[in-house]
Amino acid sequence: MRASKSFRLHIGIFGRRNAGKSSILNALTQQEVSIVSEVAGTTTDPVEKPMELLPLGPVLFIDTAGIDDTGTLGEKRIEKTMAVFDRTDLGLIVSNNQEWGDFEEAILNELNNRAIPAIVVFNKTDLFLSGNMPPRLAEGKIPVIETSALNGSGIQDLRQAILKSAPDDFINRPSIVADLVGPGEAAILVVPIDKEAPKGRLILPQVQSIRDLLDNDSFCMVVKERELREALGRLNKPPKLVVTDSQAFLKVAADTPTDIPMTSFSILFARYQGDLPEMVRGAMAIDKLKAGDKVMIAEACSHHPIGEDIGTVKIPRWLTQYVGGKIEFTHHRGHDFPANLSDFKLIIHCGACMWNRREMLSRLMKARQAGVPLTNYGLTIAYSLGIFERALQPFPSALEIFRSERKL
Repeated sequence: MRASKSFRLHIGIFGRRNAGKSSILNALTQQEVSIVSEVAGTTTDPVEKPMELLPLGPVLFIDTAGIDDTGTLGEKRIEKTMAVFDRTDLGLIVSNNQEWGDFEEAILNELNNRAIPAIVVFNKTDLFLSGNMPPRLAEGKIPVIETSALNGSGIQDLRQAILKSAPDDFINRPSIVADLVGPGEAAILVVPIDKEAPKGRLILPQVQSIRDLLDNDSFCMVVKERELREALGRLNKPPKLVVTDSQAFLKVAADTPTDIPMTSFSILFARYQGDLPEMVRGAMAIDKLKAGDKVMIAEACSHHPIGEDIGTVKIPRWLTQYVGGKIEFTHHRGHDFPANLSDFKLIIHCGACMWNRREMLSRLMKARQAGVPLTNYGLTIAYSLGIFERALQPFPSALEIFRSERKL
């Protein structure tokens, strides 16, 4: 089974038009992934290619349009390219020794400002002799690789540089849930089966949580919400944790003894994919909402909502009841995210299980810069239903933030 994007190192390939970005991608993957042409600007929308880069593991290469594109259409292509920075874990800057200038410096500055590791690739060595190394690169702090995508020289060196430059938080990824349970201990996962549950499958956070527990030598029991009470009664030892789909929070909270920690998959992913303390503060902004305020609901997936959809129906209903007045909700899906956030009083995001963590952190950064609080589905539901402290019980530091800031 192919690894999801959330488990892949996202490698963005940036540079001017006709620098050889697509040729580098094709050489790295040993496939004709991107169209290669002598015509500048052949690549328009970003091109993605997942692959296994051993011994690192699953990666996702993202080939982008030239950062020097021109015209009205070129500006739109550059916008698409700039959006790729939001989900880039490692950046490749492709140029040749004759073309290191403002465009390349701008890319390098963008990567540095976001604390994204960079590799400089001087391509087309079959055409251009090695020139004078730019002073910034001559210091040796940034890996510089000379390649020829045409004859393959330097491609193996580039692979090695990628392996060495992979961020530590990708290689030593924290647990989703296993650190809260421990080897030899048990967790119960409550998985409702409704109209939006994929036929014959569990949703990704549930699958990833099961695998995380098994990898940690923990026990795992999976039940539907109406089976939880009986499941608890059959155990001769209480589980270390109960995790539920956020939509079943009230019933699961009622059926789970208060001495057993309980939370939701969505809150686990607030920690795993984002920044739980900051999202806890974001949820507390719900108390400041009033009728007429604008709230954005953002979802990584672009599925067609049906029935009692959590993002378009349930959360708006629960928040409207909590606030006691009509709120203006705006929905954004996929990588669509407005540049101007200042009109919103709150952003509520899904768990972002389909993305890499970098993109979720990028959205948190943008919201922070705009002064707009951001939280996620599970935290919003727990707060609006009055079980916020209970849902934060497994996370003492986040719970302390809530209790201390509530007193202010």
